[in-house]
Amino acid sequence: MPMAHSSLESIDLTLSYPGYVPFGVYIHVPFCQSRCGYCDFNTYTPGELGTAASPESYLVALEKELEKAAALRASVGDTRQAETIFIGGGTPSLLGADGLKRIVEAIKNTTGIEHDAEITTECNPESTSPEFFDGLKAAGFTRISLGMQSASPAVLKILERVHTPGRPFAAAKEAIAAGFSHVNLDMIYGTPTETDTDVRDTLARVLETGVDHVSAYSLIVEDGTRMARNVRTGVLPPPDEDVYADRFHMVDTALIDAGFSWYEVSNWAKPGGECRHNLGYWRDADWWGAGPGAHSHMGDRRFFNVKHPATYQRRLAEGELPLAEVEELDVYARHEERLMLGLRLKEGLDVAELTPTELRRATDFVKQGLLVVSGDKIAVTDAGRLLADGMVADILVAGETLD
Repeated sequence: MPMAHSSLESIDLTLSYPGYVPFGVYIHVPFCQSRCGYCDFNTYTPGELGTAASPESYLVALEKELEKAAALRASVGDTRQAETIFIGGGTPSLLGADGLKRIVEAIKNTTGIEHDAEITTECNPESTSPEFFDGLKAAGFTRISLGMQSASPAVLKILERVHTPGRPFAAAKEAIAAGFSHVNLDMIYGTPTETDTDVRDTLARVLETGVDHVSAYSLIVEDGTRMARNVRTGVLPPPDEDVYADRFHMVDTALIDAGFSWYEVSNWAKPGGECRHNLGYWRDADWWGAGPGAHSHMGDRRFFNVKHPATYQRRLAEGELPLAEVEELDVYARHEERLMLGLRLKEGLDVAELTPTELRRATDFVKQGLLVVSGDKIAVTDAGRLLADGMVADILVAGETLD
């Protein structure tokens, strides 16, 4: 099991794996103009922060963290440059093209960036414009991810999204016009009161834009959110698993008919449009997460930063890394994560990853048509995609000794 370190004075980043492992950088931007009712991400509105933090003070602290991270990695001989960069949040586009360019420059001047790196930022459609996308293109960004959720005004109202229904689609076209060949639209399905017509209309609008990537997730009602309170008090109906399954198949069918292919349970792309950064997560690569609350994974170490921007800035101003907790992943924890993430991918994972006992358990799912073994790979079938997490839980052998 993962073991939390009591001391955060340093992180032992001695690489514990053979050979080369891809490396990426994740940047968390904690600012949002308003809070959506379903969101439990580490984000803060201007009213919640007051004068405790600002975009400028955040950028100064972020630059300090990137400097310290690069120095720590270099001290153990890790000189890998970023192959992928993903700026998420929150609402990164609130920083404007200049602020996002400043982040890329900070990574370039500390970690370094490979010449063919994928550089992505998430955007709220309402804080974008043709000039914004032109600025990102000039700054070296290669990929845009737009929060859409739905084309239905009624669904957006339930989700408490602030953008107008048509704005994500206009923004996607503006990004493509600016020269971005890789543009993603994020969709949420299964919102209470949503209808089949809402989903069909949203998919039609998505396909009309010409984007090459779609992420579609079932709504998760997170504890502590306004939506959770509304469900608990009967203001909104609870989620329906059967509806989730039906809507997933609607999304999948429409996208595949339009030339997309699924490559992860909740992600579809046209050929070459897969998100390299997210593939790094699913393939057990390394990444350094910078910013308030950002999570990192380096070899057999997993760690995350303090959440509040003011605390984050204070710790860096005092010359410390802003760590909240460091975990050492034992052999079984690494194995569990590889199975859990690998079986969400269409490519699957190496059969050799499974112990003999786990392989026998997996064979039962092969007989049911939920998993398939092809050559040296084991993967979910189309029928097994929505059951991937449950199958992993059944396949894993808790406490078994792993060589």
